[in-house]
Amino acid sequence: MIKELVIKSGGNRLDKAIAELDKDISRMMVQKLIDDEKITVNGKQEKASYKVKENDLIKIILEEPKEVKLKAENIPLNVIYEDADIIVVNKEKGMVVHPGNGNPDGTLVNAIMTRCKDSLSGIGGELRPGIVHRIDKDTSGVIVVAKNDKSHINISKQIKDHKAKKTYLALVRGIVKENEATIDMPISRSSKDRKKMAVDRNGKNAITHIKVLKRYKENTLLEVNIETGRTHQIRVHLSQIGYPIVGDYTYSNGKNRFNVVGQMLHAYKIKFKHPTTNEDVEFTADLPKYFKDVLDQLEKEE
Repeated sequence: MIKELVIKSGGNRLDKAIAELDKDISRMMVQKLIDDEKITVNGKQEKASYKVKENDLIKIILEEPKEVKLKAENIPLNVIYEDADIIVVNKEKGMVVHPGNGNPDGTLVNAIMTRCKDSLSGIGGELRPGIVHRIDKDTSGVIVVAKNDKSHINISKQIKDHKAKKTYLALVRGIVKENEATIDMPISRSSKDRKKMAVDRNGKNAITHIKVLKRYKENTLLEVNIETGRTHQIRVHLSQIGYPIVGDYTYSNGKNRFNVVGQMLHAYKIKFKHPTTNEDVEFTADLPKYFKDVLDQLEKEE
């Protein structure tokens, strides 16, 4: 379904203008649609901060609503922390965060529903209750789920304003020469493969900071911090500069001698202000066994 809106008075941000013109679409939903490239202005992709002009023609692509019946599933979770506002989980590699095409069940959301019953934020929508941020299926590590709308809005804003700090560990192929570096390359959906992302000068701003923790004979262990949260950002950036993540078959040939299926990327730590107490909180997720085993193997080869 395509909605068309015509701007009568300019000056507002694009996301705010749409939310004011169409009360059925929240500003948060507008921002997600913009990120998913479902909104154009006069036929062009624009950022949420774009200042609309009089007579701008906005087209919004909305998927037809589907009848979805999420079911709670008794799936074991590695819970790091839980209180009345949030639940923090160390997600296993291979687990999808929320249901979607081809993944109707077995997801983190299905598991969380059993644990939290009805106490989950509804802002993420029917398929993503409580989901404030997400990590790829084959990325392990820490993820925060909101148990009420207040917490969801608060933490989402911290992430958007770059006040929440997310730290990853990544094992890459090759020897990274710089001890520390910043990768500042815009990212958009690949024009060659719509399932992939790619560096594109016309894409959205994406900034990744890397720090070498350990150099091995053929690999480097990196600490990675991201300022922005573009889809597949770390994987795309590291591949682009010639250091693909071990096991990442999407953004390199994926070959590795460790028999690892899925990228060796782990969301190690997240730091933000608690939505109720406003105190700084920090949660870390232990490395999974397969990751530790590979590092042990590399240490023995030194």
